[in-house]
Amino acid sequence: MDFLLDVSADLLGDARLLIALFVFGAVAILAFGVMAAVHARGAVRRRAAGIAEGAEHNATRSLAHSGMKLAHQLIDRATRHYASFDSDNMKVLRRRLVQAGIFNPRAVGFFFVTRAVLAVVLGMAIAIVLPVAVNNSESLFWPLVGVAGLAGYLAPSLVLDRMVNARRQEYRSGFPDFMDLLVVCADAGLGLEGALERVGRELGSSYPALAANIHMTNLEIRAGRSLSEALEHFGDRLGLDEVRSFATLIQQSDELGSSITEALRVYSEDMRHKRLSSAEEKAYSLPAKLSVPLMVCVFPVLFVVILLPVFVRIKMGAY
Repeated sequence: MDFLLDVSADLLGDARLLIALFVFGAVAILAFGVMAAVHARGAVRRRAAGIAEGAEHNATRSLAHSGMKLAHQLIDRATRHYASFDSDNMKVLRRRLVQAGIFNPRAVGFFFVTRAVLAVVLGMAIAIVLPVAVNNSESLFWPLVGVAGLAGYLAPSLVLDRMVNARRQEYRSGFPDFMDLLVVCADAGLGLEGALERVGRELGSSYPALAANIHMTNLEIRAGRSLSEALEHFGDRLGLDEVRSFATLIQQSDELGSSITEALRVYSEDMRHKRLSSAEEKAYSLPAKLSVPLMVCVFPVLFVVILLPVFVRIKMGAY
């Protein structure tokens, strides 16, 4: 009897243990299943969000690409339209763009498109803002709109002139150094083509725009253009009379068979004297330029300081 009770107790304990194991396994399987479902759902959400962001990015990129493509087509059409004109004004504009450092073939079309867009945008901006900002602006409406449109029309030309003047100032400052280095290279035994290449590398850090034009001249010579033609184009790109004279000097020396080194040395001396004369001219003109600020700003203050005590004494004595 006791044996049967012991056996039944062992079986009951094993059953409880089995039941506990079954419950633990079921709970573990349920927990892992819930975690897997949540992880899968999160992955699906992340993929959906990534697809949506990618679609939005692609849409934005496609819109930007379409806008850029439309702008390029407009500029190309304007370039082809204005390239058909061979008038003096178009030649002057192309020369100004080159002297400003803009060598893109689409630059002419971009210039005219920019000028038209600025004129329209500024005119429309004034037409929208003026009635809101100023009351009773009917009399000033059309004059201000016209002035804004004219300002937008002339703004690209003014900006281009400033760019040309800035580049020309750099060319004028660096050309005497260019001539001195060219003379040094010629004295060292280098040919003019090798001297130009060496001088272009040396001037790259000090005068990058001048060095870029020298490099273009070297490329033209390598492409088969004669030295005289390459230097003539070099002078046209820089827009300086000194450079044109230098190109003429090299051409005449080549045609006459004279020493290019001596010609370069003489021209370098002439450039150095011109630079010194220009500095002296600026120094001599300084007193005349200072006379107007002195008369407007300094002399009235001196008169007040000198005459004010006399005026005060007279007024105090009168009372």
